[in-house]
Amino acid sequence: FGLDLTRCAVTGARDDLAYVSPRTGRAVSRAGAGDWASRLLPLPACLMGQGPAPAAELAQGLQITGHFLGNSLAEALRGRPLPAARGRLLDILARPQA
Repeated sequence: FGLDLTRCAVTGARDDLAYVSPRTGRAVSRAGAGDWASRLLPLPACLMGQGPAPAAELAQGLQITGHFLGNSLAEALRGRPLPAARGRLLDILARPQA
C-alpha cells in the first residue's frame, strides 16, 4: 500500500492536484474530481512539498495516512487501534496556534 501523488488518477495531469482517492490512494486534480470532490480526501499542499506545513495541513496529512493505515493494516492490527501517540499528535495539531 502507498500513496501515489505523482499525477491525477482520472486525467493524468500533474498540476492542480487537490484530492486523494480514499479507495486507491491516488491523487486527483480539481478538474478530475468533478462531482466526486465531496467523496475525496483533501490533499494538503505540504504532502506535495509545496510551501510550509501549517498545523492544519499536517493534521490533514495524518488523517489521510491514518485512513490507509487503518484500512490496509486492519488485519495485522487485529482490532487494535493505531498507536495512541498518533492520536495525541492530532489533538495537539487541532489546538489553536498562538
